[in-house]
Amino acid sequence: MAIPTLPLNDGRHIPQIGYGCWQLSDAQAPDLVGQALRAGYRLIDTAAAYGNEAGVGRGIRDAGIPREEIFLTTKLWNDRQGRDEARRAFDESLRQLGLPYVDLYLIHWPCPQRRLFVETWKTLIELRKEGRAKSIGVSNFSPEHLATLIGETDVAPAVNQIELHPYFQRKEPRAEDARHGIVTESWSPLGRGKELNDPVILAIAEAHGKTPAQVVLRWQI
Repeated sequence: MAIPTLPLNDGRHIPQIGYGCWQLSDAQAPDLVGQALRAGYRLIDTAAAYGNEAGVGRGIRDAGIPREEIFLTTKLWNDRQGRDEARRAFDESLRQLGLPYVDLYLIHWPCPQRRLFVETWKTLIELRKEGRAKSIGVSNFSPEHLATLIGETDVAPAVNQIELHPYFQRKEPRAEDARHGIVTESWSPLGRGKELNDPVILAIAEAHGKTPAQVVLRWQI
């Protein structure tokens, strides 16, 4: 299964479809991540907040697939924002994963009330320069958050990961991302399963001989 890729604004590429590890336990992760990689997935998405980085890293190491063929994302949790704290959190994630670098490191939420996301972003820029985070991005950032981030650092995220599906189409954030050359990446692409029983989606699936999940994923890409 060859998965197409999308170009990032830093010259790298990201697989268009990935395997998300939210709600996987650390014990489940090695087997399930390994199965996903053997099935053809190359993008693996986890986060410090998921509590499964160690298991995800083990699954990647044990899968028998060259590391350079895998695109691994992890994320910085809210209480670790700040210049020095973000660096410590990143180092902890690498230790948990048992890997020397990640392909994409995201600020999980902007937490604007803490007023630390710009300072945190500057740390991510440093991590990218060091080569330990090959690409850097954000998650759940609004157009206003992006304007602040880019205005103060002149560095646009490679990715903005947001909730996105047919029930929640996010036209304004997607347009703003596109204006800055930012790839919009979807979390909860199937709407937590609710859309799989939607009459319109079911009718489209039946008409084309596809599953409802395939219809929604086709809408995504």
